[in-house]
Amino acid sequence: MGVIAVANAPLHVLAVDDSNLDRKLIERLLKTFSYHVTAVDSGSKALEFLGLQDVEKLPSFAPNDCQPEVEVNLIITDYCMPGMTGFELLRKIKESTSLKDIPVVIMSSENEPARINRCLEEGAEEFFLKPVRLSDVDKLKPYLSKNKRKNNDEDECVSNDKSRLKYDDVEARSMEERKTFPENQSC
Repeated sequence: MGVIAVANAPLHVLAVDDSNLDRKLIERLLKTFSYHVTAVDSGSKALEFLGLQDVEKLPSFAPNDCQPEVEVNLIITDYCMPGMTGFELLRKIKESTSLKDIPVVIMSSENEPARINRCLEEGAEEFFLKPVRLSDVDKLKPYLSKNKRKNNDEDECVSNDKSRLKYDDVEARSMEERKTFPENQSC
C-alpha cells in the first residue's frame, strides 16, 4: 500500500498548524530547502493523510498495520491546536509501528520548559519556538537525512532478501533434480 521512494525524490515534510499564517510561513521556509511540503490544518487531517484516520471509529482496525500512501520523512506540528494537540499527534505517531520512526518536531509560541521536556521525552526530535526561522529549519537536516538513510537501508535489506529467496529456490530445484536423477550427482 505504501509508495516506493524514488532515489532522488525531494524529502517530504508534513506540516501541521491550525493557523493559516503560521502554516504558510513554515511551508515557505521548508520549500527554501527544496523540501516537498504537505500542509494541513489539524492533527486529525494529519492522521488521515498518514492513514490513521479511523483508529477510534473501527474496532477491528489495526493501527500498527497501516501504511501511509506517500512517504513522509518528517512531521512538524504546532503544539496548541483545537481538537487534537500536537502532543497528542506526536503520541499517536509514536504508538504506530509503521510511523514511529518518522521524526516529529513540535513548535509553539509558548516557551514552557515542562511542555518542551514532555514533548522531547515522548519522542519529539526538536521543539521550536514560533515564529520559526530559517535557522530552525536548517536544524532539521540531520533528522531528514537519517530518516532517508534508514529507508534506503531497509530497501537494501529487502533486495538482499529477494536475492536469498531466488538462491533458495534454485537450491530447492537442484535438490529435487538430484532425487529424480541420482546418476547426475557429482561426488
